[in-house]
Formats: sequence, structure tokens, C-alpha cells
Amino acid sequence: MHNIWTRKTPPTSCASDQLVNKDHERNAPGRRPPPPPQKPLGCRSTQSSSDLLAKMNYLRRRLSDSNFMSNLPNGYMSDLQRPDPPQASPAVSPGPPERRQTTSQSSSSGFFSSISNAVKQTTAAAAATFNEAADRASGQARAKTLLVIDDQLTDWVKFFKGKKVHGEFDIRVEQAEFSEINLVAHATGGYSVDIEAIRHGNKVTKCFRPDFVLVRQHAFSMAKNGDFRNIVIGLQYAGLPGVNSLHSVYNFCDKPWVFAQLSRLYKQLGPEEFPLIEQIYYPNHREMITTPGFPVVVKMGHAHSGMGKV
Repeated sequence: MHNIWTRKTPPTSCASDQLVNKDHERNAPGRRPPPPPQKPLGCRSTQSSSDLLAKMNYLRRRLSDSNFMSNLPNGYMSDLQRPDPPQASPAVSPGPPERRQTTSQSSSSGFFSSISNAVKQTTAAAAATFNEAADRASGQARAKTLLVIDDQLTDWVKFFKGKKVHGEFDIRVEQAEFSEINLVAHATGGYSVDIEAIRHGNKVTKCFRPDFVLVRQHAFSMAKNGDFRNIVIGLQYAGLPGVNSLHSVYNFCDKPWVFAQLSRLYKQLGPEEFPLIEQIYYPNHREMITTPGFPVVVKMGHAHSGMGKV
């Protein structure tokens, strides 16, 4: 508290001691000036009342502010207005500290009750979602997924309808072409296959984990955008078993590569045990400087079904 007794004034009802202000005592040599008088007790109570009134006015202005009220939790004001349950209290006259403590406990209980209700609702919704997901997962666990890579001219679903693996697992068929397949494979063994296709005029999007692959389509052709070796590599990277094996599917993408393996067996076993048609390989047309014997068939590239043949 600052010293507000800075000038000589007559004594008031608030003062408990008389002020000593004599000139000869104040100017006496070696005389220590008297200590400043303390604020009377009655004035302190008056100051506390003015502070309490200022705080009440501040709270009234805050509660009348719409932005402040909108940020309060739901049910906050109703909880504040709810009467407190009767509690046993000692026979002591209540004072301002006890009233402030009771108000604080009431507001705290209302705030935590709102949070508790929100947590209960969120927990119930999460539990329902988890149960639905568990039911779907248990149904899918009783079936094995077969990925058939083929066009839509053959309906492979009807060939596996009613069939089971080892008499226990149902077979769920997912059919798509190479151009409709995308995938992600991790070195640790995780993988997923995505299908984006048009079925009956509607766009169909699926994401699943196949257990087996049946390849019925060429992975490499001379058609535009006909190179799907990256999909074969991804399936092999995921470690999926298939028919034919993915290793053989990738090797058969280049016909000269396949003939090179046949030529190795020809040299190992001989023409009597492993006869082989004579062939000449040129990496490009500029190297075709020798004239083979006729009749002859010239095949360019790695096409199939008669494409690239002369």
C-alpha cells in the first residue's frame, strides 16, 4: 500500500492514532522521523467493498457479452443454476472465502459433467463402429480372394461359384484387366491391390488383398500402352502365388528370351534329345545383313497372335 498520509489533516473517525506533526520535534537534530502510520482497519473494509463492487461489475459485463457466452460448453449455465445437493457443514458462519469455494466447485462440476457426457457418446459410437468392422472382418476371414486378370469376355465368377478351398474356405473372385489394376507392395510383406473399372456404365473402385492370382492376359504386347510388366513385378514383389507362376509370366514377356532358354537346353541335350527350329536373332533391323535360307518367317518385336510377322 502506498503512503496516502502525505499532508497534515485533522484526525478522523478512521484514524486510531493521533498524528504528531510538531515543527520543533520534526526539526530537532538527531531526531529520527516518525514511521508512516498504518491504514486504519475501517478504511480497509471500505476499500475491499469497492474492489468487490468493481469485480461484480466486470462479471456482469462479461456475462452480457454474446461472444463469451457462445464459447461456454453446452449445459454450463444450466449446471451453474442447478441447486447443490445438501451437505453436512460445520456450524461456522459462512464468509466470502466459503462462498467463492462453493461457486468454484459448482462451476467445475458442471464443466466436467459436460465433458463426461461427450466422452460417453464418443465411446459408444466408436464401440458400435468397431463391432461392425469386426463382423465384416470375420466374414471375410472365412473366404479366400482370387484375383483373375482377364477381360470381361469370360465370367470367371460362375466357374468358382460354390467351390471351396480344402473344403473349408469359400472363393471370392475379383476379375479385372491389367489396365484396371494398381497395387502397392512392401518389402515386409504388406500389400494391397486397387481396381478402378467401368461396370455396366458405372465406375467401380475396390481395394483388397488377394490370396492367389490367375493370369489369363498377356502382360506385354505391341499395342499402345500394352506394357504391364510393372504390375507383374509388383505381384511378385508382394510374394503372391499364381498360375502360371509370376516368374514364368515375366520371362515369357520377351519371346527371344524364352528361345534363349530353349537354346541352352538344345546345346546341353543335343539335337537328338531336344530338336529345335533354327533361328537367328538381330537386335535391330540395321544388323540384318545376312541372307537366311528360304522359306523364312520374319518376326519383329515381342508381339503375339500373328502381329509383327512377315
